[in-house]
Amino acid sequence: MRLLLTRPQTDSEKLARDLTAYGISSIIEPLLNIMVQEGPPLDTTGVAALAFTSANGVQAFAERSSRRDLPVYAVGDATARAARAAAFKDVQSAMGDVDDLARLLTRAMSPEAGAILHPAASQVAGDLARCLADAGFAYRREVIYKSEKVSAFSPETRAAIAGGEIDGVVLMSPRTGQIFKELMIRAGLADRAADMTVFCLSAAVAVAADGLPWCNIQTAARPEQDAFMALLTGP
Repeated sequence: MRLLLTRPQTDSEKLARDLTAYGISSIIEPLLNIMVQEGPPLDTTGVAALAFTSANGVQAFAERSSRRDLPVYAVGDATARAARAAAFKDVQSAMGDVDDLARLLTRAMSPEAGAILHPAASQVAGDLARCLADAGFAYRREVIYKSEKVSAFSPETRAAIAGGEIDGVVLMSPRTGQIFKELMIRAGLADRAADMTVFCLSAAVAVAADGLPWCNIQTAARPEQDAFMALLTGP
C-alpha cells in the first residue's frame, strides 16, 4: 500500500518512518505551510495553564517562551507527545477533539486558578473559547503562528495521483480535508479519488473530505494517534 501523507513536513516524516515498519510506503505532500509569528516573549502573567490544540502550537510556543513549568492540556496524544518533547513535565491529553479538551480542562482546573492560554494559529477548529467561558474560565488566545494552504499539488504528487499510484490519503483535520478536495478538483483529478481510500482522524474530517468519489472513507475509532495508526495499519 502507498499512502499520501498531508501533514506538515516534520510530522509526515515521522509518520512515514512509522508506516515503513508495517511495509507501507508513502509520499509526503504537506497541504499547509506553518510559519511561526516573530515577536517578543509571550506574556504569561496570570496564566494557570496552557491549552494546545496542535503540535504546531506547541512548537511555536516553545520558540516564543522559555516557560515549561505551566501545566499543559493537549487535545490529543500527538500534541501531548510534542509537549513532552518540548520539555513540558505536566502534560495531560484529552485524547479527542476540542470539546474533549474543554471537558478535561473544566474537570481538572478551577476558574479561580487563573487564565487558560491557548497558543494557536489565526484559524482554529472548534470553539474552545466559548466552552471555557461558559464554565467561568478566563481564556486568552495568542496567535503565534499561521498556516497557509498550498495552492497546488507538487508535480510529483499530481503525477502519482493521475497515474493511479496512490492507494490512500491520510487526512488529520477538517481544514486539510477541505483543502485536499479543492486541490483535486482544481487539478482535474477528482475522478481519481475512485481509486483511493481516505483515512480520516475523525468524523469531522470525513465530512470535510466528502464530495469526492472515494473508493472508501475510513474513520478512526477515536480521534487520537493510537486509534489512527490502527486504522492505517490494519489488524
